[in-house]
Amino acid sequence: MPPSPAPVPAAPLAIVVMGVSGCGKSTLGALLGEALDAPFLEGDAFHSPQAVEKMRAGQPLTDADRWPWLDRLGQAAADAILAHGTAVVACSALRRAYRARLRAAIPAPVRFILLEHSREELLARLAARPHHYMPASLLDSQLATLERPTPDEGAMIIDTDAAPAALRDAALDWLR
Repeated sequence: MPPSPAPVPAAPLAIVVMGVSGCGKSTLGALLGEALDAPFLEGDAFHSPQAVEKMRAGQPLTDADRWPWLDRLGQAAADAILAHGTAVVACSALRRAYRARLRAAIPAPVRFILLEHSREELLARLAARPHHYMPASLLDSQLATLERPTPDEGAMIIDTDAAPAALRDAALDWLR
């Protein structure tokens, strides 16, 4: 029997599903958005055309590339929360400073869920999506940039070995 639908949080909330490319952010984010009847914001859609071309060319983004992207995504999350009360966001949020930037832009509590997996599995997942602009050659730069959330950030860390529905259920339990 599938789990009963999760109730919409009583207070405004942003949930950011984070991690390197290929970890499953979009899959889990969409499942959480559906379960919570909340808008799902795909972070990839907020990159500038220049940033997308840079990544497509195999060049890692710099902070100068990321700040405007995080600002656009943070504003979209803030707008979604004002309209719907809750928003679910897929965003790499690799560094603590990026997470702080999102928190500053979003006028509600922000909960982060870091998805982790082995480098080998991530490479396999990236190879399985050949039409995405993010090449597997950038994975190592993302792994090097990743700053795992510290306990004071109150993030959930999930190994993505389980099926997406199980990951969704674990995240919903944690959010309650």
